[in-house]
Amino acid sequence: MLKSNSLAHGLVCALLVFGSVAVSANTREIEVDSQVVTEHKTTIKGKRVSYSATTGTQPVWDEEGKAVASLFYTYYQRSDVKEQENRPLIMSFNGGPGSASVWMHVAYTGPRTLRIDEEGYPVQPYGVQTNPYSILDVADIVFINPVNTGYSRVLKDEEGKLPSKEKQKEMFFGVNADVKYLAEWLNTFVSRHNRWPSPKYLIGESYGTTRVSGLALELQNSQWMYLNGVVLVSPTDIGIERNGPVKSANRLPYFAATAWHHNKLEPALQNLDLDELLPQVEEFTLNKLLPALAKGAFISAEEKAEITATMARYSGLSEKAIEQNNLDVSTAFFWKELLRDEGKTLGRLDSRYLGIDEKESGDRPDYWAELTSWLHSFTPAINDYIKNELKYETDLKYNMFGPVHPWDRSNNNTGKNLRQAMAQNPYLKVMIQSGYYDGATNYFDGKYNMWHIDPSGKMRDRLSFKGYRSGHMMYLRRADLEASNEDLREFIKASLPGEGVPAQYPR
Repeated sequence: MLKSNSLAHGLVCALLVFGSVAVSANTREIEVDSQVVTEHKTTIKGKRVSYSATTGTQPVWDEEGKAVASLFYTYYQRSDVKEQENRPLIMSFNGGPGSASVWMHVAYTGPRTLRIDEEGYPVQPYGVQTNPYSILDVADIVFINPVNTGYSRVLKDEEGKLPSKEKQKEMFFGVNADVKYLAEWLNTFVSRHNRWPSPKYLIGESYGTTRVSGLALELQNSQWMYLNGVVLVSPTDIGIERNGPVKSANRLPYFAATAWHHNKLEPALQNLDLDELLPQVEEFTLNKLLPALAKGAFISAEEKAEITATMARYSGLSEKAIEQNNLDVSTAFFWKELLRDEGKTLGRLDSRYLGIDEKESGDRPDYWAELTSWLHSFTPAINDYIKNELKYETDLKYNMFGPVHPWDRSNNNTGKNLRQAMAQNPYLKVMIQSGYYDGATNYFDGKYNMWHIDPSGKMRDRLSFKGYRSGHMMYLRRADLEASNEDLREFIKASLPGEGVPAQYPR
């Protein structure tokens, strides 16, 4: 065992190394089962907090007990409290599919957060800083990187060969395969770290919401592990159909929020607060726009003109542009059109970000301004943080986005599975968090998901929604980093039953 002391960006660290993370100098392969533990102190909400950070790898085994992959993870556990096994445990996933669990790790819930400006834009020098709003004061957190993301990798067999691409897809790269092997992995993790007594939560962002929605039922049915909560950050459709007129209509509230942010609305609307504007737009969307789109080509000229005028008023686009799109304005066109006269395009995942195209003509941006900005700041920060603060060293490349495609999206019933998990477990609550300026997984689609997870309405009091004035990663904006973490704290508190309160449905 090695012991050392160092001061790292205001965190007091003591390094404890268990096992080896080194591999032969002639290979670049993952260490199948490894662990490095560092001890830290930080300040959260004005109070000092001591915690350990366990960074390592844990195998994925097949049905015969052979290691077929190894997943890289980082586990934060508060160390200055008694009865640690009873503290809530948050199991965190990002999405893609193919994305590392980096975004929420060093920008949202973890004890260290990205060094960026108040609105989320990159600054130099790159790196991380104390996250004064982290939920580590009330819950322990593990960030898991699925196969081929981060440092996680498929393993070679006894003959030194990787499984075929088709076999890998069958084992790991699909909606249901992903959920199955991750549930097994989580069972092992919970057992190794003595967390079976703990209240447990899943949080997923973007495609991670598909993942955790499926895991909620898979953990209950196959691992007999029951949850207190599931958090869906910037959710996908989770298998809930919203095509045709619904898909088209649901974009308008996002258009309105983004136009408001960029001061493209008429004064009467621009002078409203966003919280005053959006209910108007949502009501129009549900009660006027959706029925109009359902009529297709047989809508009357009078109604079409009325709808066109109102869409233009709320979206910041011209009536001509809306007419030319037959009332069905795509997000790509909106990103190109709203600020075309200024020579700027809008970001996809966060439309506060602006880009510059080669040509002002066209119907979609050349690139996603927000994603290039994020990779600009996240990539150096996570690589430096893991090596120099968490003391995990490897020659493997950290895959911000890994090779997982083609992804099998068939039989995606994850939304229905989440409903079934809630029905089977009266303790289980669900919260949705969305940014108003997210054009990829827009906030109104997130509300639509919430309305349709349980069509019976019998569990509506266990579903909640929180919106923020930023985009896909709402936590990049400093004010929303504080607000969203506080919403998580309140959600955790609300989903912890009183001692002795039974999990049952009263008659």
